[in-house]
This record gives sequence, structure tokens and C-alpha cells, in this order.
Amino acid sequence: QVQLVESGGGLVQAGGSLRLSCAASGSIRSINTMGWYRQAPGKQRELVATITNGGSTNYLDSVKGRFGISRDVAKNTVYLQMNSLKPEDTAVYYCNADLVIRVSTYHYWGQGTQVTVSS
Repeated sequence: QVQLVESGGGLVQAGGSLRLSCAASGSIRSINTMGWYRQAPGKQRELVATITNGGSTNYLDSVKGRFGISRDVAKNTVYLQMNSLKPEDTAVYYCNADLVIRVSTYHYWGQGTQVTVSS
């Protein structure tokens, strides 16, 4: 069964750091773009950061300079290092990946991990 499993969320004080991980498992041929989204209560899900299989990255303006996305191709894992966290970063964070299974590409989501930043 193909799935994305996230870990690393939690409660942190403003100014602190957290590192999220997301590992893809199952019969995956390859992975294209991987990324992180977040959804705060009462708000739409928004893109936080993405990284292509070539290493190109893209960030939400409000997290530039504070968050860093990276991936370990051998482990099929993507990371989100979050520094200088602010209360407005509080949200459920979702991993996202374009997985190549056999000859087709599928868009997968993780189950979400809660990040809470206290002031």
C-alpha cells in the first residue's frame, strides 16, 4: 500500500523550531515534486514549500528565510525545518507528493500533523 507518513509536529513556543518529516512507502517507481501545505482553522489550505526531484524549491512568502525544505531521495523522504516559529504558523501541516507508480503519476497526501505555536 502506497502512503505518506508524517511525523515531527507538536507544541512549541514562539521563536522555537520544529522539523517535520514525511516518508513515502510502498511500490513507488519514483517521486517527482514533494511539498508541504498547511491549513489553519477557518482558513483554506495553503502551499508552504515545494521541492522538485532536481532540488528546486519554492516557498510561501511569509515563511521565506525561516523555513527550509529538503529531501532524501534514497529514503523517499521530505523534510521541513521550521525556525523562528510564530503563532500564525499554527496549523495542520500536510505532506504532498507526486508519486510515479508503474507508468502513472498520482498525487498523494499525508494524514496531517498538528503544529501549535504558543505566544
